[in-house]
Amino acid sequence: MTIHSVTAQDEQSLTLSWINVTFFGIIHALSLLAPWFFSWSALGTMLFLHWLLGSIGICLGYHRLLTHRSLQVPKWLEYGLAILGAIALQGGPIFWVATHRLHHAYTEDKDKDPYSAQRGFCWSHMLWILYPRPEFFNYDTYKKYAPELARDPFYRWLDQYFLFLQIPVAILLFALGGWSFVVYGVFLRAVLLWHSTWLINSAAHWRGYSNFELNDSSRNLWWAALLTYGEGWHNNHHAHPNVAKAGLRWWEIDMTWWAIKTLQTLGLAKKVVES
Repeated sequence: MTIHSVTAQDEQSLTLSWINVTFFGIIHALSLLAPWFFSWSALGTMLFLHWLLGSIGICLGYHRLLTHRSLQVPKWLEYGLAILGAIALQGGPIFWVATHRLHHAYTEDKDKDPYSAQRGFCWSHMLWILYPRPEFFNYDTYKKYAPELARDPFYRWLDQYFLFLQIPVAILLFALGGWSFVVYGVFLRAVLLWHSTWLINSAAHWRGYSNFELNDSSRNLWWAALLTYGEGWHNNHHAHPNVAKAGLRWWEIDMTWWAIKTLQTLGLAKKVVES
């Protein structure tokens, strides 16, 4: 199936990936089993994993550390954070870093920004994944935008096999709490974390306020910041992408920054970019 427009002005032909549609459809469908497998311990496990994989894995590991190099940590810790990011099921580290660097380099350009807000809310939220463009999803192409990771055998392996990490996670959760832990800790967690992260690409380029006048529509959106542990202060981030702290005003809560400060206090984070 092909479509010829994502927005009224978009003339580029796109092809729907039925593999991606099936994968995301199945995970979303399985997450709907949650009411029949509810337990408070399963809910608590899901919330813990949402924080661990979202704030520590994606926001700290994939985003502020690997993409923007806003801090330095020992290599063993860097690899550990990357594994947590990979378990979040948002793509391998080379893919994630490359697409986000392109987003910053060509913010809202319809052709060069993978999830350009100029293509509409639905495109920047999810359609860019369902209609994958080869220049952003082909390894030989996107690796050019994360060359230091592509040179590392560990990151090449993780980029290729990140999906398989769900297997030991599911086995461990089943051993701890049965199917309720699997439904909440794998499927519901993945869906909620996906949409939390995607809101930064979509909602945070649509609603909110600006601390900085920029040539893009990035906004600070308080409720998105709460859901994403600080990433919702998106206007701040676009103004200073390499700064480790996203929440700049005293009331702009940034839980991921708290984690970075904790690592710094422990002597595990160095060269933290603060301005």
